Amino acid sequence: MDPTTEALINLGLPLLLLVATYFTGSAVERRHYRSIRAREFESRQLPAITFRTLPRRWEVVGSGLVSGSVVISVDYFKRFLAGLRQFVGGRVKSYETILDRARREAVLRLKEEAAAAGYAAVINVRLETARMANGRNGSGIAGLEVLAYGTGIKLRHGAP
Repeated sequence: MDPTTEALINLGLPLLLLVATYFTGSAVERRHYRSIRAREFESRQLPAITFRTLPRRWEVVGSGLVSGSVVISVDYFKRFLAGLRQFVGGRVKSYETILDRARREAVLRLKEEAAAAGYAAVINVRLETARMANGRNGSGIAGLEVLAYGTGIKLRHGAP
């Protein structure tokens, strides 16, 4: 193989991967956001609040721990953009959408678990985030995990 062809292959393959992951990642992200918006609309009647104390009119007859967690992976294109951002510093916008999707998905899963258990609301909701390391030395980010947890409560007169 001549050097020109080899150079084109060495440059072309990473560029092809970047383009393919950009379009694939964008399509997956758009589909996930559509699902999130639809499920948020469906679960809007079940409050998930950060308050530790309840409104006075709520009469609790049962409670329990509920949680929801999700791991969202980082695609090759976003990892590439974040790597470029390390050189100049500043906001890593490519990771912000991943964190937003993970947070919203975890809260939705928490609400789905609460509804399945018959709870009318979730109080004292907390979020925990963890970075999933990539590679042997753990220097890159392979994905983000978000855990949402809180106390599901059953009320004497149904929904709040």
